[in-house]
Amino acid sequence: MNLPMAPAQAAPEAHSPQEIERLKDEVRALAAERGAVILAHNYQLPEVQDVADYVGDSLGLSRQAAAADGETIVFSGVHFMAETASILCPEKTVLIPDLDAGCSLAASIDAVQLESWRAEYPNGVVVMYVNTTAEVKALTDYCCTSANAVEVVRHIYETHGEDTEILFGPDMWLGAYVEKELGRRMHVWDGECHVHAGIRPSDIEATRAGHPGADFLIHPECGCSTAVMEYVAAGDIAAEGVHMLSTGGMLQFAEQAEARGARQAVVATEIGMLHPLQMAAPQVEFIPANAEASCGFMKMITLPKLRDALREMQFEVKVDPGTAAKARVPIDRMVAIG
Repeated sequence: MNLPMAPAQAAPEAHSPQEIERLKDEVRALAAERGAVILAHNYQLPEVQDVADYVGDSLGLSRQAAAADGETIVFSGVHFMAETASILCPEKTVLIPDLDAGCSLAASIDAVQLESWRAEYPNGVVVMYVNTTAEVKALTDYCCTSANAVEVVRHIYETHGEDTEILFGPDMWLGAYVEKELGRRMHVWDGECHVHAGIRPSDIEATRAGHPGADFLIHPECGCSTAVMEYVAAGDIAAEGVHMLSTGGMLQFAEQAEARGARQAVVATEIGMLHPLQMAAPQVEFIPANAEASCGFMKMITLPKLRDALREMQFEVKVDPGTAAKARVPIDRMVAIG
């Protein structure tokens, strides 16, 4: 499968610490003037996270978008996230600082492909990761995130019957994780996040060998997640200290790190996550499993672009009302399950 990668760009303009602070002040002032709420994903640049009203994972951001008080939401993330905010808040103005900030995982399935897949299993229940376009969500029964994928699928089996066929997509590694956790097979789409898929078992082995006493935090989207689960089950890797976590779960780990006595943790996810983890637990050394695991799409959002989006009120994301009405159903189900 050939997945889209973030477009090659010139290195972003370097700013001095003083310039960064000035840009932060500009962004905050403009947000107050515009009545705007700034939402940022955990994978955003540290300085972008610093000016956000809320930083979190996809589930947390969906909840915050639904509850946002401001007239304007500026989404520092990727395009499908801004679409989700528009679906949940059709009366608000939703801006994204760069319209080209896409997602390789969301691009791995489109509405035509999902319609065809559904036709193969007419009685199946479709569960789609929230990392999908609005058009795909409109054909979906339940959305999920890595934080609640297991609970969403468990809920379907409990309410629709144990023999229910589930079509899960688009992330095959998250699907494999859900299957492992529930001991049930699903129909899983062959898609992946190119950043997480690039974190391989060899990365884990090398990094953990250099830090033998460290905890190991791994995101279920990682290409190494299935292998790690198998190694743990076989006893090749000690289960103690291995934590399969969403980004929200990783943050909870950091918040409890002092009580756990944690001093080092190897982190297998996009490297932007290291910033909120370090902010939550400055006494812990967080070590990337792969220091090159950076999403070019996420890093397209910069302070100058955020400032310009607010100043010019530009780059609005609006979802067709008919599509939005259908897409909201699986999103509301996801939020309700928690």
